[in-house]
Amino acid sequence: MQKYIDTYLDHLLIEKGLSDNTLSAYRSDLASYARFLDKQGVSGPADVRAGHIHSFIAGRRTEGRGARTARRNLVAVRGFHRYLVASGQTDTNPAENVGPMSVPRNLPEVISVREMDHLLSRPDTTSPSGCRDKVMMEVTYAAGLRASEAVGLMMEDVNRESGFVRVTGKGSRQRLAPLGKEALHWVDHYLREVRPLLLKGRLSKYMFPGRGGRGHISRQAFWQSIRRYASEAGLGAIHPHTFRHSFATHLLEGGADLRSVQILLGHSSIATTQIYTHVSREHLKEVHRKYHPRG
Repeated sequence: MQKYIDTYLDHLLIEKGLSDNTLSAYRSDLASYARFLDKQGVSGPADVRAGHIHSFIAGRRTEGRGARTARRNLVAVRGFHRYLVASGQTDTNPAENVGPMSVPRNLPEVISVREMDHLLSRPDTTSPSGCRDKVMMEVTYAAGLRASEAVGLMMEDVNRESGFVRVTGKGSRQRLAPLGKEALHWVDHYLREVRPLLLKGRLSKYMFPGRGGRGHISRQAFWQSIRRYASEAGLGAIHPHTFRHSFATHLLEGGADLRSVQILLGHSSIATTQIYTHVSREHLKEVHRKYHPRG
């Protein structure tokens, strides 16, 4: 890729008349980009895909680069690929639909498997409300749900026989998510023994009905419960979305492939899911630092 980059930098110098400082920044950005593509096995412009660009920008953020630097990286990469198309050196522009909003602002906040187990053990399952909280948390973590997806689950969405829950996500897109043995155990107990106590003879189409059976429990109430349990567990500030982030990260750390995690999360693009690979790499680096004799 370097020969293409050198030609592009000559173009910027001669045709665009950019300053030395700007050229130096572009040279540094594109050199990093070329090294990244080389590690990905990309040998030329025709082999570059939008996912490579997403991963490169996300990787720059995990290296500690600020949002402004990441956006400048993206500007350099987009200009480079536009030039390659305009000069007839390639037919496609993989950066064409990679916009500024594709730059991730923050890495997902996750907790460890041990911390998640500790958090899930906090609700008092001998009380109806505590058992409901326990089940909501178990289902959210087991299926990788958003908070809005968890509180909005309907009775018809849960298939205990198959062990799946039907989830309606963003854009009204639906997906099926497995619950696993532990979550199914608590769902069965909740639906048989606890939910009727909460409803007190009332009817509700929602799995987690609100007070008096009206509508479903609110996201605010769910968040407040999680915040209380997290405080009791000594975990600090935990957000409902932490369950979803941890779900994806724990799967990848356990060996799941990215495509499967994408389907489970309901992401329309695998580029959105790729941010979790960077979180997992940070985990691997920490393991290496901790256990390798020269870490």
